Amino acid sequence: MIKNEQFTLTGSSGKPIAGDYTHDDQQPNSAIIIFVHGFKGFKDWGAHQLVARYFAEKGYPYLKFNLSHSGVVPEKPNDVTDMEAFASNTISMELADLNTVVNFVEQTYHPQKIYLIGHSRGGGLVIIKAAQDPRISKLITWAAIADFSSLWKPEQEEEWLETGKIYVENARTKEKMPLNSSLLRDFKANEESFNILHAAERISVPWLIIHGDEDVNVKFSVAQELAQKQIKAEIHKIEGANHVFSASHPYQSTELPLHLNEVCDKTLEFLKRN
Repeated sequence: MIKNEQFTLTGSSGKPIAGDYTHDDQQPNSAIIIFVHGFKGFKDWGAHQLVARYFAEKGYPYLKFNLSHSGVVPEKPNDVTDMEAFASNTISMELADLNTVVNFVEQTYHPQKIYLIGHSRGGGLVIIKAAQDPRISKLITWAAIADFSSLWKPEQEEEWLETGKIYVENARTKEKMPLNSSLLRDFKANEESFNILHAAERISVPWLIIHGDEDVNVKFSVAQELAQKQIKAEIHKIEGANHVFSASHPYQSTELPLHLNEVCDKTLEFLKRN
């Protein structure tokens, strides 16, 4: 029987990391998938729960969580509403949150293997993590970025530092979402350790790169750039797929969209291999 357990951890700056763990209680949790959402994303976005169920039904427990500064609060789990938290997010905070979650999984469920899946900016985070954490057994990136600074324009940086803030648009709601200059300062102070392409060169575990060839947010060429950095990486192109593999928010169907289903099938195939 598939069960969904909720949990809350203490994340960066004391803010909560809300998560859920989807698993078949009749099967052992010898290997656990941890999923990391992307920029402006969250654990309950779109079809994420259907993805969790897909893997749990195939015998792979699936844990997803909201990064502490995602801007999603427990009272409103389906949207980014805490703009103060969203604005003050940094890459250091996100990596610390991911480490907190990996520690929690290791200490609570004692899996033999931990697999990381990251989407978009979450893909960048899991690459950095897998390059330095021997507890990670396999890495899967979905439409991953190759550079954290690709999320803003270089010409914005001077004004950003001067004014302390820039705004990014939520494509779905058209809302202007603030980003404090602490994000830029954090990136500049840790540029080498946050270099995704350099981290990619250090990946020592099997790695599957999945990307849509009609992704206008992160071009397919980015996936190719990542794959060129690592001989252990394999790349799979999803023909006709966009950045979210045809999912949307809110997502009303009880079936995975075709492109996202292909993403899950290819990921499962990869996980099943020794």
